Amino acid sequence: MSNAEQFPERVSSMVNAGAMSGSGNLMDFLDEPFPDVGTYEDFHTIDWLREKSRDTDRHRKITSKSKESIWEFIKSLLDAWSGWAVMLLIGLLAGTLAGVIDLAVDWMTDLKEGICLSAFWYSHEQCCWTSNETTFEDRDKCPLWQKWSELLVKQSEGASAYILNYLMYILWALLFAFLAVSLVRVFAPYACGSGIPEIKTILSGFIIRGYLGKWTLLIKTVTLVLVVSSGLSLGKEGPLVHVACCCGNFFSSLFSKYSKNEGKRREVLSAAAAAGVSVAFGAPIGGVLFSLEEVSYYFPLKTLWRSFFAALVAAFTLRSINPFGNSRLVLFYVEYHTPWYMAELFPFILLGVFGGLWGTLFIRCNIAWCRRRKTTKLGKYPVLEVIAVTAITAIVAYPNPYTRRSTSELISELFNDCGALESSQLCDYINDPNMTRPVDDIPDRPAGVGVYTAMWQLALALIFKIVITIFTFGMKIPSGLFIPSMAVGAMAGRMVGIGVEQLAYHHHDWIIFRNWCRPGADCVTPGLYAMVGAAACLGGVTRMTVSLVVIMFELTGGLEYIVPLMAAAVTSKWVADAFGKEGIYEAHIHLNGYPFLDVKDEFTHRTLATDVMRPRRGEPPLSVLTQGSMTVEDVETLIKETDYNGFPVVVSRDSERLIGFAQRRELIPAIKNARQRQEGIVSDSVMYFTEEPPELPANSPQPLKLRRVLNLSPFTVTDHTPMETVVDIFRKLGLRQCLVTRSGRLLGIITKKDVLRHMAQMANQDPESIMFN
Repeated sequence: MSNAEQFPERVSSMVNAGAMSGSGNLMDFLDEPFPDVGTYEDFHTIDWLREKSRDTDRHRKITSKSKESIWEFIKSLLDAWSGWAVMLLIGLLAGTLAGVIDLAVDWMTDLKEGICLSAFWYSHEQCCWTSNETTFEDRDKCPLWQKWSELLVKQSEGASAYILNYLMYILWALLFAFLAVSLVRVFAPYACGSGIPEIKTILSGFIIRGYLGKWTLLIKTVTLVLVVSSGLSLGKEGPLVHVACCCGNFFSSLFSKYSKNEGKRREVLSAAAAAGVSVAFGAPIGGVLFSLEEVSYYFPLKTLWRSFFAALVAAFTLRSINPFGNSRLVLFYVEYHTPWYMAELFPFILLGVFGGLWGTLFIRCNIAWCRRRKTTKLGKYPVLEVIAVTAITAIVAYPNPYTRRSTSELISELFNDCGALESSQLCDYINDPNMTRPVDDIPDRPAGVGVYTAMWQLALALIFKIVITIFTFGMKIPSGLFIPSMAVGAMAGRMVGIGVEQLAYHHHDWIIFRNWCRPGADCVTPGLYAMVGAAACLGGVTRMTVSLVVIMFELTGGLEYIVPLMAAAVTSKWVADAFGKEGIYEAHIHLNGYPFLDVKDEFTHRTLATDVMRPRRGEPPLSVLTQGSMTVEDVETLIKETDYNGFPVVVSRDSERLIGFAQRRELIPAIKNARQRQEGIVSDSVMYFTEEPPELPANSPQPLKLRRVLNLSPFTVTDHTPMETVVDIFRKLGLRQCLVTRSGRLLGIITKKDVLRHMAQMANQDPESIMFN
């Protein structure tokens, strides 16, 4: 009698390192393992416990060998340092790609408006700064930079010049968008979208082959430049996480420690995600926290250090390239000189409420549109959809100066504090001629005509951004959501900031302003409101909190503004959570039917394991292997006729006493190898999983022993285990399946897909929406 029969309760509680006892020795049984051994099929979930066990065995073997010779000791040191080497390479490549993308976007965005005569690869700013004829007042105008109307018809002003520039803007935008969608469609279909929902799913243990491949990396990098330059309402920050994870996947394939272990590979990908955010926002610490809070499923302390190192190297590399020419890592770095006051918390919290409401509106509308795209003919014409949205965006965006420019430049202008040298419309205040204050401390002033013009232009831009982003995110092109969300919040925040500033100026004797805003003082900073609004809207859409605040203060370098940012981020999360717990990435994961068990979800229903396990009443019995009565042909037939990931092994069909669990991907190569290498193994050979062979008639063919591919301690629960506990077990241990027993007798099986379907059913959703294994 096996241990499993004698102590079923004890078997069901064995969850620790021994959870994969048999599979660690599979390589010993197969002297030269087939390539298939240990790999997973596409759209399947990895077995975290098995991967952990295999890595422990590998590490133990290296440690014991290191004492044998100096060469083995050197090999063990190289193995230990390989993780840091991978992080270094990821940081260098991610930083370089981000710098190249920033430079290319800068040039191609300006290409829609004109060209530099001295060097066509110069952007507008680079062209004018290299010119000797540029003055500070007219720094945007120089003879070397010519708009398309000047170049083609020698006119810079007038209706005909405006119309020609308008047409050229639309044509360039359409060309960039068409190239992007065509490249994605032909070469790398996985290069579309933000990539973060899929990265989250992959990090939770799901396999999507090709999603982090070399072609995806190349095409996503190229098309990201094209789509951002086209002027569509999307950002490059989310896709940069995908790009960095592709770099991580590429470098991990060079080291057997990571390429042969899917669990270890995911540790590298978690660190790569941190490097991606680090170069996207110039926020290394925010990147590490983003990976921890938002995308990672399994995040040990060792991964935290390595993520920090990868983010540091990536940020350092980007800083060395200096793509924006301002010695900063981002385009919208700002410094404020005025402290915030307690009374300002009220408008900051109001911006938080706006961010939460915008987040809810966006998620619901975008998911409804994406579902419509999936279920109607619209999804069959991705190129046409991209062209139509680009055309509408370009036609509506050009007349408004705040939508014509790139979104990053718009955010930069909205964040800016109005200094003495600013030429923006937003800084068109009426100056006091007697003012003799330092440049950094300009007092609040009445708004001029330019500010009021800017206000209504911003209001129109805000409405346009809100609407067009809903239709843009999710198209078959790389599309990030960070920048459009921040732009929506920054526009709303700047308008609120100007409103509060003018209120304080004209009514400084009101009780709320009397204590902190004296006449002639610099009380209100509208740029700070824009920053708080940006944080609130980004938080409302993604439901980030800690990482969001850290990213925002790293962006601005303002430690003293953490409290307003925290207040806005928490308020936006509370308001958005009141309408639904899902952020945009979780909503897209559910829309696509990925098997993702979110740690944030709570399961409070009183169901039992017996309600969820299969087979259910009316279904055929569970496919099992017996420990010593099935032939090789029987097992091969069972494998061929089913597509299950593995089979429970029982003493006999009558007793149904559980012995262990055999994985499909280990059975197939083991049988194939035995047929090739062991003499006498034929279709009629009896296959046994015990230590001693069964008693067979004298003329029987040689039996086949497969004890070593058997996992003797599969995870089991009893039929009366609450599903709340089962869900928690699946979440925390990353299980693929769990066997259900009663007194050691096998009753059924629960897979991750069954758990997800049951949770969907309990939440009154369609259980068939969980599409993958």
